[in-house]
Amino acid sequence: MKTITPEEVLNKLDANEDLHIVDVRENEEVANGIIPGAIHIPLGQIPERMEELNIETPYIFVCHAGGRSFSACSYLEGLGYDVTNLEGGMSAWEGELEF
Repeated sequence: MKTITPEEVLNKLDANEDLHIVDVRENEEVANGIIPGAIHIPLGQIPERMEELNIETPYIFVCHAGGRSFSACSYLEGLGYDVTNLEGGMSAWEGELEF
């Protein structure tokens, strides 16, 4: 499975790269802030909301520390999606947040 560091994501965002970030944390966690531009799909809803994800699009998955996003990546990678796990999750994120 591919991984990416928070610093690499910040550099890509600073360079205005078109990133597709999916936050799989729960609603109460996202209420404390989400990476700008990220979409929110709680981990438990991934199977029923997969139609919101384009199999042709690369996605970066994030959660609090990396475990749930790893699970989401494992599941979707097995279905042919291009997924990358954010190392350390939001606990390692030092960039801006949307509320």
